[in-house]
Amino acid sequence: MNFIRRNRKQIVWLALILLSIAIKVFSLFPVAVERYYTYGIYPVISRVQRLLFGWVPFSIGDLFYAFIVLWIIWRVVIFFKNIRRVSFTKQLIPCIKNIVFIFLVVFAAFYGLWGLNYSRVGIAGQLGLKEEKFSIADLDTLVNTLHSRLNLKAAELKPAMRDSFRRNKNLFVGAEIAFDAVDEKYPFLKYNSPSVKPSIFSYLGNYLGFQGYYNPFSGEAQANTTVPQSVEPFVATHEIAHQLGYAKESEANFAGFLACREHPSVVYTYSVYFDMYHYAIRELYYEDSVRAAIYDSTLHAQVIKDIKDYRAFYKKYRNPIEPIISWGYGYFLKANNQPKGRDSYNEVVSWMIAYYKKYGRTAI
Repeated sequence: MNFIRRNRKQIVWLALILLSIAIKVFSLFPVAVERYYTYGIYPVISRVQRLLFGWVPFSIGDLFYAFIVLWIIWRVVIFFKNIRRVSFTKQLIPCIKNIVFIFLVVFAAFYGLWGLNYSRVGIAGQLGLKEEKFSIADLDTLVNTLHSRLNLKAAELKPAMRDSFRRNKNLFVGAEIAFDAVDEKYPFLKYNSPSVKPSIFSYLGNYLGFQGYYNPFSGEAQANTTVPQSVEPFVATHEIAHQLGYAKESEANFAGFLACREHPSVVYTYSVYFDMYHYAIRELYYEDSVRAAIYDSTLHAQVIKDIKDYRAFYKKYRNPIEPIISWGYGYFLKANNQPKGRDSYNEVVSWMIAYYKKYGRTAI
């Protein structure tokens, strides 16, 4: 006991280093991650988190982030204040040690609580899909199908339907219903102890360019509830998919698609087709801009209006900081098995094509 007390700091350092190494090595084996973490330890972790914090009406995770930011600012101020009485060099070494220690703690907590899901086999293995390089014809078939579905849902959509989801509670309950509607067909999308909340930083998020995010430290899914109504429902289901262990953005998009397309409300089915069409038509523009323009020109009036509103919304909040945040986030995604960075969201197109090739266009 005396040895432990005398060497407490060294033991903590050693434990953190070994834990971080173990997590990194374990992440190299996707099948093991899927079996022992995603469907072993993680469901227990996420369920406990949501039971602890899910009942709170506001985001505990957002308060935690706010506290961390304030703490960092305070420490930076203290650091520069101490320069007056202590040399910069003497301060620098302890500062570096503290930064490394904090990095190890955050690394172990982030990947232990959720981040290992970046290394799982994922939804492709669950559905038996094979991601392959698709042809322009494959892409055109997908766009054509999404275009038809989107126009059909737009014709069914009425303003009163959207108005009923202006309340956050209705929006989030609706997102939960999406997963309830498909958990028999897709058991891996079963969602227990729901916890989706509006982000405290929604307005700030408009300037930073985020629509939602998952907090691995509290298990809460946060949605930016100030974004256009055309995307709000799908954003909520995308964040729930993260809660279910789909860490990669393309997989969260695809899980959200599987849930939303079965939803009893046209507000949700419209939202998912609006998003999926956006991803698919973007890919088609790269390959055949003329063909893509023809699809855009024949969209339903409601869709055209929503696209204009969506673009105007983000143009309003455009600022010099957002590209920097986007660049940093892109590198974060690349560091977590998503080599395309921000474009990883668009990889859902590959899964959609593989899905309709296996199950037919009616599955879209």
